[in-house]
Amino acid sequence: MAETKGGAGTPPVELSAVPLDGGRTWFGHPPQLARLFTIEMWERFGFYGMRALLTLYLANHFLFSQGTSNGLYGAYTSLVYLTPLIGGWVADRYLGSKGAVKLGAVLMSIGYFTLCFGGEQAKPHAIIDGQRYEVVIGGERGQETPPQYAVIDGRQLQIRGNDDKTVSLLAADGSEARKVAAGSFRSDADRSPLFVLVMLLGLSAVSIGNGFFKPNISTVVGTLYAPGDRRRDAGFTIFYMGINVGSLLSQFACPLLAVYVGWWAGFLLAAVGMVCSWALVQFDGGKLDGYGEPPAGVADRRLLIIILAVLAIPLMYLLFSNVLASGDAATKAAREGAGVLGYIASLPVLGQLMFGSFLLAVIGIPVWAWRIGNRQEFQMMMVAIILVVFNVVFWTLFEQAGSSLTFFAQSNTELDIGAYTMPAAQVQVFNPLFIVMFAPVMGWLWGVLGRKRLEPSIPVKFALALVGAGAGFLVLVFGTQFAGDNFKVALVWVAATYLIHSIAELCISPVGLSMITKLSIARVVGLMMGTWFLSIAVAQYVAGIVAQFASVETVGGQVTNLKVSLDTYTGVFQTIGLISVGIGVVLLILSPLIKKWMHGVQ
Repeated sequence: MAETKGGAGTPPVELSAVPLDGGRTWFGHPPQLARLFTIEMWERFGFYGMRALLTLYLANHFLFSQGTSNGLYGAYTSLVYLTPLIGGWVADRYLGSKGAVKLGAVLMSIGYFTLCFGGEQAKPHAIIDGQRYEVVIGGERGQETPPQYAVIDGRQLQIRGNDDKTVSLLAADGSEARKVAAGSFRSDADRSPLFVLVMLLGLSAVSIGNGFFKPNISTVVGTLYAPGDRRRDAGFTIFYMGINVGSLLSQFACPLLAVYVGWWAGFLLAAVGMVCSWALVQFDGGKLDGYGEPPAGVADRRLLIIILAVLAIPLMYLLFSNVLASGDAATKAAREGAGVLGYIASLPVLGQLMFGSFLLAVIGIPVWAWRIGNRQEFQMMMVAIILVVFNVVFWTLFEQAGSSLTFFAQSNTELDIGAYTMPAAQVQVFNPLFIVMFAPVMGWLWGVLGRKRLEPSIPVKFALALVGAGAGFLVLVFGTQFAGDNFKVALVWVAATYLIHSIAELCISPVGLSMITKLSIARVVGLMMGTWFLSIAVAQYVAGIVAQFASVETVGGQVTNLKVSLDTYTGVFQTIGLISVGIGVVLLILSPLIKKWMHGVQ
């Protein structure tokens, strides 16, 4: 930590942020934080609104299996956190943080608008004893799991999965007209290649845009505070609350539009939020002048970077196509005991790229720091890398929210709240709701403890987050014993999981962003911020794999066996919960040793 010292025996004096705009502040923080708060709020409005819809959109509109939907969702979320590794580097070298944010906002807006064009719903069909039959979807608008009917000899027979994995085909009076043996019924759909292409291109544009936007908006926040300013953690916590204000609004509104108007309307609302974010940074009225500017003396490469960013979209498309073609082959290989090499070989190209990039970063960055830095800088960079690795565990569990927890909400959760039935995608709103409620409390708590020199160290906060992530799933596992005869648990247990996860998130995410800016060597802060998001990218990909293990069989978009579904989720959630708690305890034990290498950074 940088310090200024007085004469002999004089205690160090902490540096504070340079007074800005005549000394004005925003709740005790630089006034620019208010603008950055709002920019991030609208960007996250778009991002989380779209994210809330994605897995159910893939499963209910394109009629992909849960395994394929979870895999594609994991690929998307991993790419939006992998691309910041490049986006941070480009900003450091050429664009500057503010220029990168503008470019990213434009690309993400285009991506969300593209997702509005999904075409007609895929046409389901069923293969029964080797013969193909048309499947029609009944129900009314607003019904998330409408009945499915197989058309056999001119009759519409409702499809119902049984506990023993057989499938019953029911006549209009509810009687069983035909029973299909386990393994003899397979569901699929005819999808328009054009609209699948459009959907993947939309995801690709968002992935590239987020790579420019996400690391660099956080970097600009870091420049508001001088080294040693103890307001930094509180400032990042306030900034992080802005993320969740946008998330709260969008995850409530977008699912409602998607269910009652159409998928296109939900994605359109996300796109509008992203355009608002772009406008706030593009027309800032000079409020951000001097922050996030391009490096001095560097040639203007904006046009070339824009061209390369657009050309990267087809590359992203190829990665998504490869993931889609692979399905859940890697998960099946793991279940069948193919071994480590067999598992790696069965991964799509993105998976191999993901793990390879992360391994290169966690080895290469410390080696680089050892070569060019002094002993203290090397040790501080090592702490950052160690915590980046532990960060993977937390986000692997936390990011089940958009995949396995969403499908759990749809199939095994009572969603009725009085006269209101909550859309399954809307369950994700609990996280931002709790963040908005508790972020000020946590920010106040860290401030009070900091003034009394009792604030937990960064490694301890990480350990608490890991224990909390695991505990959240264990609470849900405990609640499954109270499931009703319909194999559904009360919504309160899912809400309790999100509550514990949200408090755990407040221990690690805003602290993690601040930690990177404090522990990194100054000239590679953008790259290290990208590495932080790379760790989240790996976690997102692993989260998709975990969700595939929790995936259950569907017929015509419906879960065929609710009891097996509940048992499957319970087993997976218990396993990952116990592992996370155990890893958190290990980190807590090691935290005093890690703290020594932080050299006073708080």
